[in-house]
Amino acid sequence: MTLRALYGPGWSPSGDSPVAVLLHGYGSHERDLPGLARWLPPTLPWASLRAPLETGYGGAAWFPLSPDGGMDAASITAATRAVWAWVDDAVGTDAPIVPVGFSQGGMMALQLLRTRPERVLAPVVLAGFVPDHAQPADEDLARLRPPVFWGRGDADPVIWPEAIARTRAFLDGHATVTARIYPGMGHTITEEEIADVRDFLDAHLPRTVAGTQPN
Repeated sequence: MTLRALYGPGWSPSGDSPVAVLLHGYGSHERDLPGLARWLPPTLPWASLRAPLETGYGGAAWFPLSPDGGMDAASITAATRAVWAWVDDAVGTDAPIVPVGFSQGGMMALQLLRTRPERVLAPVVLAGFVPDHAQPADEDLARLRPPVFWGRGDADPVIWPEAIARTRAFLDGHATVTARIYPGMGHTITEEEIADVRDFLDAHLPRTVAGTQPN
C-alpha cells in the first residue's frame, strides 16, 4: 500500500538530519496535525501521513477498531510496513525520524520505535497506547531505553484503562519515558501539552535542530 502525505514548507530531507512524521488518529486525516508544526523546532522538516484505511466522510485509520478493544496484529503490521516504505522512499535510509502521533497515530509512533529503533528519535505519543502483542525490537528497547514522550488527559473517555496500564508497563520497561497527565483533559491536545512536547524535543534533538519557543 502507498501512503499519501502532506508536506511542510521547505520539505527537503538531506543527509542524517531528523525529520518529523505526523500520524493522525482514527477517522481523521493528514490535515489534522500540521497545526502542531508551529510548536516543532523551526528547522525540523515535517510531513503528515494519511492512514491507509478509509473510514468514510474523508477520514482514515491505521487499523480497524474492534468493539471489545481488540487490535488485529496483521493490520497493525501492514500499516507499520507501509509507513516504513514511505519513510525509505521519501526520507531515505539514513535520516532519523521523529514520529509525533495522536491516539491510533500515537500507537503507530511506538510501532515505528518497536520495529526499527535505530531510525527513530524522541517519539511523541499523545493519547496513544500499545497493542497486546510483542514487536521485533522489544528486547533491544529494554536494553536501549530511548527517550519517549507520553502525554494524556485524565478525563480521556476513549483510551480504556487496560490500554493505559499496558502502555505504562511497556514504557516503564522499554524506554526512558517523560510521562505527563493533564487534569481535566479529554481525548484531545492542548497548548500546555504541546509546550511540554517542545521542551522534550529541545532536550533530545540535536542542537542544530532544537530552537527557540514560538511566541
